[in-house]
Amino acid sequence: MSNAIINSGLKNSISYQAYRDLVKQLVEKNANTGPEQNADLAGYTKLNDKRMKRWDKTIKISEDDKKQIEAFSQKSTWLVITESWCGDAAHVLPAINKIAELNDNIDMKVVLRDENLELIDAFLTNGGRAIPKVIMIDNATGEVLNTFGPRPSEATNLVNRFKAENGSLTPEFKEDLQYWYNKDKGQNIIKDVTKILSEVSPVASV
Repeated sequence: MSNAIINSGLKNSISYQAYRDLVKQLVEKNANTGPEQNADLAGYTKLNDKRMKRWDKTIKISEDDKKQIEAFSQKSTWLVITESWCGDAAHVLPAINKIAELNDNIDMKVVLRDENLELIDAFLTNGGRAIPKVIMIDNATGEVLNTFGPRPSEATNLVNRFKAENGSLTPEFKEDLQYWYNKDKGQNIIKDVTKILSEVSPVASV
């Protein structure tokens, strides 16, 4: 994968706050991100705006995790690929933002998947354009340090198990998954990302 694809994604990216503002504006217009505009996607966007608003206020990071995050010493940009209608993204992005806020070495940027298909196609999940996807880029070298997403580890296990038994995800399962996210309160995302940080920059976590 060429650096040009990542650089193009970075050029098209916005801050988390700008993304939150964009979603609010879309809700007012009863619209959504992406080329396909319909009532369902606009409805999910509205729901996700509420979810993100709640998580922005309520996600808590433990003292232990905070120390690990603050110790991360690699200046990096975290490019998060998303769309306003994505349910998983509404839970993941606020948690990633909380982590980024704790460390000046982490610069979080948000980019829309369907306007950057070359970018998402370089970071497919099991052959699919699954979002959200966090790409951690070393600022000095432009090298990809690691990726995270589209779901935290426990949610991924739940999804994989259900798919293995039932073939595809049902609306009922998707509701159960939202319930899992609400119960977990972002903690699985924080643990997964903290683990990645210690692997990427092991010296910093000592």
